[in-house]
Order: sequence, then structure tokens, then C-alpha cells
Amino acid sequence: MLNENIKAIRKSKGLSQQELAVKLNVVRQTVSKWEQGLSVPDSDMLISISKVLETPVGTLLGETVTETEVDNIKAISVKLEVINWQLAQRKNTRRKFIRWLFISLCAITVMVFAALVILKSPYWGWDYSDPETAILGVAFHSFEWLFVRAAPLIFIIAIIGIFLTRKKE
Repeated sequence: MLNENIKAIRKSKGLSQQELAVKLNVVRQTVSKWEQGLSVPDSDMLISISKVLETPVGTLLGETVTETEVDNIKAISVKLEVINWQLAQRKNTRRKFIRWLFISLCAITVMVFAALVILKSPYWGWDYSDPETAILGVAFHSFEWLFVRAAPLIFIIAIIGIFLTRKKE
């Protein structure tokens, strides 16, 4: 059991028998004999092996350890693939949302501008001596004044945003 565990853990750490031997200050044949079950390391050497392999002594002496390097790599690659797919989906969803936001902004800008043109600035003909009409007229005039100056800038920014958020193929 010890021999199998040393071999499996050494391989999972990516060490050759020679590399392990160098770290333990023994010859490669000694490591080979341990792994073949022809000899057993003494207690001090067992502690050194556990330190080099970064594994508790109990694990070296305990259960059979299976080589899981290939399984771990496959599991990690599957997890990374899922994470990459999720990130791509999130990025794509965010891009679509921002694109539709810009399209909506363009549409609203055009509709408000069209409404102002069709209504032919009705605040000009209002009677500002009536307090209710005066307040409403001033509010509408302020909105129109601000919108007419800001609309071209908003529209240009929205068009640029639509262009920048298009799906690149």
C-alpha cells in the first residue's frame, strides 16, 4: 500500500523517480525499490517524503491513492469551459441590453422631435396672462429649448453606441 501511494502521489505531483530522489538526497534506485515494495523507508525518510510530496504521512500509510492527474485536468478543463461559456453569455446579454437601450434612445429622440415639429411649438400661441397656462407654457418651452439643443448630441451618441455594440462576427 505504501509503495502504491508513493508512486501515485509522485506521479500526480509530476515528479520523476530521479527528481524525487534528488529532493530526498537518495539514489533513484532507492525510490524505485520503495515503489516496487522491495524496501520500506524508515520513519525519518517517511517524514521527508511526506514533506517533499506535500502529503500527510497518514495518507502515505493509509488508503490506496489512485492517480487522478488526468481526471483532474479533465475536470478542470470542463469547469473552465463552463465558466467561459457563462461569461460569454453574460457579456452577450449585457451587449444586447445596451444595444437595445441605445436603439430605444434613438427612437424616443426621433419621436419627441417629430412631436415637436408636428405640434409647431404650441407654446407660442398660449395666453401667458392666465397663471395655469403660463406655468404649463413655460415648462413646455423649457423642455423644448433643452431638448432641441441636447437631442442632436443624444442622437449621435446613441448611433455611436449602436455601432459599437453590434455583434462582431
